[in-house]
Order: sequence, then structure tokens, then C-alpha cells
Amino acid sequence: MQRRRFLIASAATLAASRAAGQAPPGRVAAASDLQFALPEVAARFHAAGAHRVELSFGSSGNFARQIQQGAPLDLFFSADEAFVLQLADAGLTRDRGSLYAVGRIALIVSAASALTLDDKLDGLRRDWPQVRRFAIANPAHAPYGRAAREALQKLDLWTQAQDRLVLGENISQATQYVSTGAAQAGITALSLALAPPVAALTRHRPLPESLHQPLRQRMVLLKDARPAAVAFQAFLATAEARAIFSRYGFSAPGGGS
Repeated sequence: MQRRRFLIASAATLAASRAAGQAPPGRVAAASDLQFALPEVAARFHAAGAHRVELSFGSSGNFARQIQQGAPLDLFFSADEAFVLQLADAGLTRDRGSLYAVGRIALIVSAASALTLDDKLDGLRRDWPQVRRFAIANPAHAPYGRAAREALQKLDLWTQAQDRLVLGENISQATQYVSTGAAQAGITALSLALAPPVAALTRHRPLPESLHQPLRQRMVLLKDARPAAVAFQAFLATAEARAIFSRYGFSAPGGGS
């Protein structure tokens, strides 16, 4: 369903661009942890010049599969660099891309929750009877879901959580379960927990990066990327764009491209 909405939007935007004599917009697929940060970056990008991009958000694994199946995309932001490298090895990208951020996870509860938030989840463990549903993204295709599972395993809570897990298709949906009260607690992307619409409804606590494998996030241009997407990728390196990413809790890449 998500892909269909994206393709319909692409066709409509492309027709409007042609009618106005503008270059076609860049088609960008991005991991759900960028749902709030990337639109801000895109707004600054649009204000700086004539190029436009249209954004679609979902799980990194699902987007990688769609690209392999021929989805007409120009630029891919993955929450797990492994998906980008797989696409590069398959000859579907211009190069092997570049790191744009390192993600963080956070424990999240509703604003009214009495659960105690702490680095080792001791409060969660103590008050576990209050948690009927615990939300994470699906570890099968969502990098933040895998990070959540690793953290719970390291803290010896994974087995205990099994019968109360509710899995989001992506990290945005998992976060929504908590913010709407469908789940009493969960593990989300720090970038989503910091977003004002989510922060108004929830409380969160960043979890130590030592609890999971690094969430090295990589972007890459697809083989036939449009000029607008190329320009947008370059804009990500500006101080203006980096400041937005930092405000949403993303660490700068620590080395390697």
C-alpha cells in the first residue's frame, strides 16, 4: 500500500512539473527514523534553489526489496548500511554511498505512565506487570527493531517480553503504538522520541549505544538518479542540514564512507 501511494504521488508530481516546465523532482525513500528530520532538511533545500524532492518513509528492508524489484527511486536513506551495500553489490547504485548518521535508540512510555525510565531498564523490569504490550519495530526487516531486540537480549528481558511484544511494520508505527496508548512502553528511535509531536505525548530515555550493534546509516544514489536527487544528497553535507540531524539526536558519522 505504501509503495502504491508513493508511485501515484510520483506520477502526479511529475506531470505537474512537466506542465510547469520544471525538472522532475527527486524520488527519495527514507527509513522511518527520518520522518521528522528529513522533511525539515528538504524544506531548507527547497528554499535554497529550484530543485524539489518528494519523500517516502518506511522500513529500510522493505525499501531495499522494492528497489531490487525495480521501484523507480533516485535516492535511498537506509537505517542499516548493509542494505545499501547489498544494492551496490547488485549493481543497482552509482557507488557504495556514504554514511550520513549514526542512530540511537530510546525507551519510550506514554506521558502519563508511572514507569521509571533508566539506562538498564531496571524500572521496567520491576514494574513489568503494568506493561500489557511492549512495542518495537519488526526485527525481520527494521534495523531499529533489531537494535531493540539486541538491547533486550543483553539486559535479559527478551524472553520475558515475548508474549507482550507488538511489532510495528517500521519504527514509526512502533512509536505510534506507544504515543496512542496501544502499548504501555517500547523501544524507539531517539530521533522520533525527540520530535515535538511525539515528545508532547510521551517520555523517553536514551539507551546506551553499547547495548546494540551501531546503527550506521547510509545513503546512496540509485543508478539513474535524477539531478534533483543528486543535489539533495550534496545538500546533506551542509552545516545547515547537519544541524538539523544533530537536533534530532543523530550522531555524525565517526569515520569511513
